[in-house]
Amino acid sequence: MSKSFKVAVVVGSLRKGSINRKAAGELIRLAPEHLEFEFVEIGDLPHYDEDVEAAGAPDEWTRFRQQISSADTVLFVTPEYNRSVPGALKNAIDVGSRPYGASAWARKPAAVMSVSPGAIGGFGANHHLRQSLVFLDMPVLQQPEAYVGGGFDLFDDAGELTNDDTRKFFQSFIDAFAEWIDRVATRQ
Repeated sequence: MSKSFKVAVVVGSLRKGSINRKAAGELIRLAPEHLEFEFVEIGDLPHYDEDVEAAGAPDEWTRFRQQISSADTVLFVTPEYNRSVPGALKNAIDVGSRPYGASAWARKPAAVMSVSPGAIGGFGANHHLRQSLVFLDMPVLQQPEAYVGGGFDLFDDAGELTNDDTRKFFQSFIDAFAEWIDRVATRQ
């Protein structure tokens, strides 16, 4: 039996009905039972400012850092904004990486899925996020790469996938993530 792992789910979109939140929900539904998921919200995080840190971290930063720190691994599901990650996600990365030397992200295995209504599936955001994760010392699942295009046509009103081929891909992605966590997280 596989060890149980706590997975922090960070969705780059703040919109309640976002296709990325729906994609994260579908990945959770398809995941093996030994993965325990917790959505970690980023919309309430004040912008990172070192002067604010010096005066005392806001409660939202403290909550966020604790949630990330308590997770064994992180699943990022994000849209692409202007060929990069949304500002709220970049801010969350900055908040979690501070104060210097106490990054909540360090050595946590991660996976990235980008979902977009466009044809290239958020390729730019996916790769920009991966660049940050390398710097943060987060080993990232390499295969399968997950750029999901045509996102507006993939989900029903309940947020479930309607396309069998996409469901199979989501299944292969979450299975690969689970298998990879079993190998990598136990070595951390």
